[in-house]
Amino acid sequence: MKSLRFWFAFILCISLTTFALLPASAQSTVATGSIQGTVTDPNGAVVPNAAITIKNKGTGQTSKLTSSSSGTYASGALIPGEYEVRIEAKGFQTQVVGVTVQVGNIASGSSKLTLGQSSEVVEVTGSAVAVNTEQATVQGVLSTQQIENLPINGRNFLDLAQLEPGVQIQDGGNFDPTKNGFSSISFGGRFGRTARIEVDGIDISDETVGTTTQNLPASAISEFQVSQSSLDMSTELTSSGAVNVVTRSGSNKWHGEGFYLFRDHTLGADIANVDVPFQRNNFGGNLGGPIFRDKMFFFVDAERLKQDLNETVASGGPFSSIVGGFNSPFRDTNGVAKLDWRISDNVKAFYRFSYEQNHSTKGFIPNSFQPFTNANNTPVHAAGLDFQTGSFTHAIRFGYTKFRNGIIDATQNGIFNPAPAISLTIGPDPFCLTGGADAFCSGANLLAPQKTFQQNAQIKYDGS
Repeated sequence: MKSLRFWFAFILCISLTTFALLPASAQSTVATGSIQGTVTDPNGAVVPNAAITIKNKGTGQTSKLTSSSSGTYASGALIPGEYEVRIEAKGFQTQVVGVTVQVGNIASGSSKLTLGQSSEVVEVTGSAVAVNTEQATVQGVLSTQQIENLPINGRNFLDLAQLEPGVQIQDGGNFDPTKNGFSSISFGGRFGRTARIEVDGIDISDETVGTTTQNLPASAISEFQVSQSSLDMSTELTSSGAVNVVTRSGSNKWHGEGFYLFRDHTLGADIANVDVPFQRNNFGGNLGGPIFRDKMFFFVDAERLKQDLNETVASGGPFSSIVGGFNSPFRDTNGVAKLDWRISDNVKAFYRFSYEQNHSTKGFIPNSFQPFTNANNTPVHAAGLDFQTGSFTHAIRFGYTKFRNGIIDATQNGIFNPAPAISLTIGPDPFCLTGGADAFCSGANLLAPQKTFQQNAQIKYDGS
């Protein structure tokens, strides 16, 4: 056993060394973006040894680089945001270029310098609409502004993916009863179980039944990337598509918000002239700012969803007179706390703790008195380190997820069941597994009490 561990450690070290020695290429890390470009003179000849300073406008963090003998440079991993690229070279005017960095994308920072004194500064303003010429991936990115301003019914963070062509949301309850309150993504009509969903470079996909293992507050998302084909090498294996989410960070400016959303059945139209009780209360807020200016920042976000719905049990034929229903509540609490630290100009780290707890009561079959109560509890620890050595960039991610689920028969908690001691079905389906097949279904819940426990530890390395 000791010999086996030695060889495993040896192979791992050799693999990491090999990755570090690979030549630089057009690649971005999953949880971040990057800037790369070529510096040229007015005739198109490359300019080597140009001094390049990349500054994050929100946090003041800077990185200093030098263009190579071929005039190229690469920033390494950068958190999404607005950046200022300052390029200085002897015999040329200093050029300042504004660049927007998006999650999972490589932004172009190429520049053509003008002859003159370096003390003369020229500011270059780019177009608001830019075409990504560095990557062949079929993808789209939703910005913080879109996330904040677009209305989302229920504030499910994955609903944002539907803004991209060919993308649909799938209800996790259709996959497995343990996944009520969770969602997955279907790309181009493909089944949603295989979608790869990552947050800050950490995989939160449920490898057993699909969907995610946790939800996030919508207001805690900085950017949201959806990739459908020709995926970047840093994206994990998937047969359909990938969702890449990066959470928000603090900056030198204090920022925060609070909200309360309310929805009630009295404010909407009746369905088939029947008033079905429904009420949803959604509230939360966030706060972010500096701990040490230009060095360390924090961001916290919490959200609570309280929803009450009367779920109808419809019996047909001669049993239509005993149509009834039961209260189907849904409660969801989730939060995020994140710490960002600039250790040096080329070394950045973060730690994030996120937590979700939800529980719901639903019917297993639409026309039967077989409700069950489902509860989920998921704490997640995530940490990352991004640094650069020479012309090589490195990104390391650590993650630990603990998903706990419990299911019990809701009729044990006082919900009405007209035939609790017997199983009674009137129709062709003796097990009440097909909604609408039977005129009446009642009896013991087909879902026996159960508990599910999943642990997932991850260590990821990405370099270019």
